[in-house]
Amino acid sequence: MHWRRKWQPTPVFLPGEPQGQRSLVGCRLWGQQKTIEPTLRDLRDRQVSRDGRGGRGCGWSHTSGRAESRASNYREPPLCFLIKSSMIGAVIGRGGSKIKDIQDSTSTKIQIVKGGPEAEVKIFGRKDMKAKAKAAIETLVKKQERTYSSECSVDTQPRIDWDQVKAGVVEWKKRKWADLPPIKKNLYIESKATHSLSEAQVEIWRKENFNIRCDDLTEGEKRPIPKPTCTFEDAFQQYPEIMQSIRRAGFQKPTPIQSQSWPIILQGIDLIGIAQTGTGKTLSYLMPGFIHIHSQPVSRKQRNGPGMLVLTPTRELALQVEAECSKYLYKGLKSVCIYGGGNRKGQIQDVTKGVDIIIATPGRLNDLQMNNFVNLRSITYLVLDEADKMLDLGFEHQIMKILLDVRPDRQTVMTTASWPDSTRRLAQSYLKQPMIVYVGTLDLVTVNTVKQNIIVTTEEEKRSLVKEFLQSLSPKDKVIVFVSRKLVADDLSSDLSIQGIPVQSLHGDREQSDRDQALEDFRTGRVKILIATDLAARGLDVSDVTHVYNYNFPRNIEEYVHRVGRTGRAGKTGESITLVTQDDWKIADELIKILQRANQIVPPNLRSMADRFKKSKKSQEKCTEFY
Repeated sequence: MHWRRKWQPTPVFLPGEPQGQRSLVGCRLWGQQKTIEPTLRDLRDRQVSRDGRGGRGCGWSHTSGRAESRASNYREPPLCFLIKSSMIGAVIGRGGSKIKDIQDSTSTKIQIVKGGPEAEVKIFGRKDMKAKAKAAIETLVKKQERTYSSECSVDTQPRIDWDQVKAGVVEWKKRKWADLPPIKKNLYIESKATHSLSEAQVEIWRKENFNIRCDDLTEGEKRPIPKPTCTFEDAFQQYPEIMQSIRRAGFQKPTPIQSQSWPIILQGIDLIGIAQTGTGKTLSYLMPGFIHIHSQPVSRKQRNGPGMLVLTPTRELALQVEAECSKYLYKGLKSVCIYGGGNRKGQIQDVTKGVDIIIATPGRLNDLQMNNFVNLRSITYLVLDEADKMLDLGFEHQIMKILLDVRPDRQTVMTTASWPDSTRRLAQSYLKQPMIVYVGTLDLVTVNTVKQNIIVTTEEEKRSLVKEFLQSLSPKDKVIVFVSRKLVADDLSSDLSIQGIPVQSLHGDREQSDRDQALEDFRTGRVKILIATDLAARGLDVSDVTHVYNYNFPRNIEEYVHRVGRTGRAGKTGESITLVTQDDWKIADELIKILQRANQIVPPNLRSMADRFKKSKKSQEKCTEFY
């Protein structure tokens, strides 16, 4: 049965009165209102309880004798009248200042009982003072009404013609970009082997390579999806320097995301690439980017600025992309990495000397942009790398400001590991008629080269479990221990160091030089254990990580996928261990789905945890519906 309360008046108390001692001027009753007037004894008792020495309180005199004489004023019936409830605030004033001034100047006591559209004002005191207090209140009310009247009067300001404003913006953009040099986008020459592939062969290849799916997001008539380049020669046979770099790296064949992305990007089409970590997304946009920059009709010297911009969410990922640029150097292209926490003065000097490629985090680049240290008008090839993570970290506003200065007819590539609504909106805003390529499924999945172990435990048992695991590692093993907070990382690393276990830690509060040293020690194998926050969940490309240990479960299931993706990279196998406590039961159901998609074992106690959470949630929903 649903109970519905009838309207009850709300009591309004005088400012300055202690909560427990205030007069009850309006009582909440079922469908009725009761006002209790203070008696002389009540007033005396309240004065004594406030000030045992007869101190002044809310208009009372300094001595008990004077209080006795003034209290006699309150034996007379109060002066009562009505005001609009909307005027109560104007009468009381900020912090009760106005009503207190009236009480002090007239030696009266004022009560206001709010009840619907009108409120009742009661004034206690001498007859002449009551009239004076009423006049003061009416003056405040009239003043407030005049203010409302002026605010509600007809606006004399001219109306804004929004059509004219929009037309002005369009005209301004035309003038801003009127002197842009031409841009060349389509640089693809399809090989004979790729051209000879039939549609049936292409479909078979896509299904065999993690069920690659492609779509053209152009409105209206759809364009044909380019056939995949199954070998490096199919994509870069016209570019011998790139082929030499690939051979030096020892790659055997392109990854699925590379094979399908290269022919699309080389044709000058905007691309959205969706694939999990460790699938080669970086080279999928870098190689075509090199060709794009070098092939523009305006030479690099005449361009007066960089031609390629890669935006990344973290410093570590920015440094990783910069390392890939240096590894596959093409035609002497110069690249610079700009990130917060680095030497700002040095980064400014590097940019002003002249570069072809900028790899940057949004915050630091926006800083240099606002101070006119970098020219973004020359950018013709833009990459939004790990776009979902940039949005999670709150970089959307910086990205918007940056792209205001990047020419609108650029070519844009977006990579992401997930496809939430926020990332879709970003793609709709900044990509023009893109194609989308995703490997596997749009549902979150972990790489199939990682064995995932889930341990349901308690918070108290975590420390002993991780120590036992680390002590069991072989000399060839290398592990990243993920924790939820910087304090936990410092605490755990100190504890292990005291026990003689060599570790390094990585989190946002460490100086950049310390972070660089931690990564270098871990990459080179000087240290086999890295304790890190989710700062290392993306962009940390260490191919020989054998284990990932989730000491704390991440804040969402997407970060779990990225953590697991730090091992089992480059065709190798890996193992992840995840500690789950009762505090993580909200994610138990999603975690089970991830495990099932990767054909992993689901512990029975994890299933029971998910069931308990579902029952608890249903019970809460029923209670909500009842009330």
